[in-house]
Amino acid sequence: MPSTHHVLGLMSGTSLDGLDLAYCSFSKTEEGKWSYQILSATTVAYSNDVKTKLKSLPHLAAIELLKASNWFGDLCGNEANDFLDQYSAKVDFIASHGHTVFHNPADGYTLQIGSGANIHAKTGLSVVCDFRTVDVALGGQGAPLVPVGDKLLFHEYTFCLNLGGIANISFEENDNRIAFDICPVNIVLNAFAEKFNSSLAYDANGDIARSGVVIDTLLKALNNLSFYDQPYPKSLGKEWVDATIFPLLASYSSHTIPDLLCTFCHHIAMQIASVAKAFCNRNDLSNASLLVTGGGAFNGFLLQLLQQYLGETVKIIIPDEQTISFKEALIFAFLGVLRMESENNSLASVTGASRDSIGGAVYGNLKK
Repeated sequence: MPSTHHVLGLMSGTSLDGLDLAYCSFSKTEEGKWSYQILSATTVAYSNDVKTKLKSLPHLAAIELLKASNWFGDLCGNEANDFLDQYSAKVDFIASHGHTVFHNPADGYTLQIGSGANIHAKTGLSVVCDFRTVDVALGGQGAPLVPVGDKLLFHEYTFCLNLGGIANISFEENDNRIAFDICPVNIVLNAFAEKFNSSLAYDANGDIARSGVVIDTLLKALNNLSFYDQPYPKSLGKEWVDATIFPLLASYSSHTIPDLLCTFCHHIAMQIASVAKAFCNRNDLSNASLLVTGGGAFNGFLLQLLQQYLGETVKIIIPDEQTISFKEALIFAFLGVLRMESENNSLASVTGASRDSIGGAVYGNLKK
């Protein structure tokens, strides 16, 4: 494989914001260190029809789910073609995360739809996809996978935090990369912003939440959920959010949506700060840095609360908007590169699998 790779990364998250496309280059030095550049990137917002289809996926019969995987693969392939034409981009291959329908590693399964064969058929390009299933087969959580990229591309920060549909964090401790899901974020915040006003896809800058007040009993109930006491490695799926978080919030439906959003933002900030401060205490750190990316990095109210709960021990770092929005697509492009280089792209220290592994199914022929 060449020492420099040009890759199109595709990412569809649980928050249903849209399909992220990032055209990236990766280079490796003779010393084995990686560097990257995001050459161009965009998010294609999902139409209401696409959102409705994606939301319905967990309830489909098996045959309909197979059809949906092909449909979403076609959608990804068509959007990739339009993107590559628009930016005159020449890529070696496409790396696609797909869209998660099921994630239950405790029962040994995870499913991301978006057929790699269909993306390949639409684009004529080689495709790497299905990154999680090998790790799950090895007894791991299959998530999070982004910490491999954090370790190799963003190693200068103490913590890397992604505020997407679910918050996940990674850090280096005792010469191992540690990472896990912390709590739901946009998967909940966006749903309640839409309930507040059906024309809203999200709570811009957290302004709706900022207008509310904390519901103390709800905040206590959220913080007392048993998941937060479980040791890592651990991960969250939409199933847990649907079964645990939304029913709990529904039991407080007599309260206003701004109050529910305000309370949940405090919950998110408290859970993240608890993790970061515990690490700093264990390692006697008083000057740590926390890189924040993902859609939640644009939520000013949430970041204000997070810095408040972190105190002076940890400084929040907000990168450029392109890195905020497309870090996950960038890293899944990078996971594709590692797959093609036959290098591990899933770490047992992160997922709890029996060993490190190389995940990703390949469709099409790769030029060497």
